[in-house]
Amino acid sequence: MEALMMKRVAAKFVICHDLQEELKDDPQFLTKVLIGDENWCYGYDPESEQQSCQWKSPNSRSSKIPWQVRSSFKTMLISFFDVDGIVYREFVSPGHTVNQMLYLNVLKRLCESLQ
Repeated sequence: MEALMMKRVAAKFVICHDLQEELKDDPQFLTKVLIGDENWCYGYDPESEQQSCQWKSPNSRSSKIPWQVRSSFKTMLISFFDVDGIVYREFVSPGHTVNQMLYLNVLKRLCESLQ
């Protein structure tokens, strides 16, 4: 590619450059931006302090890796935030598939909550 005098440009750098230009034109630009994220949330049955204690002799080795119990449930959290913090969050009901229709409905509820 050097012979053709071509170089590789990543789209994310072009977008960052465009955002920098937008920020120069409008210093309040970032206050208008919403960012979405999704995270898996796991539920665990917590042990009491007494349940988590172990008897050890002076010669026994300490456990280096803590035992982890299987999650009693797992759900996805979809959240949207701006420069001030979270503006909307929603847990996906267990058994629902996260697809474009689910996201469309979440976005509709987000818009309703912002009005």
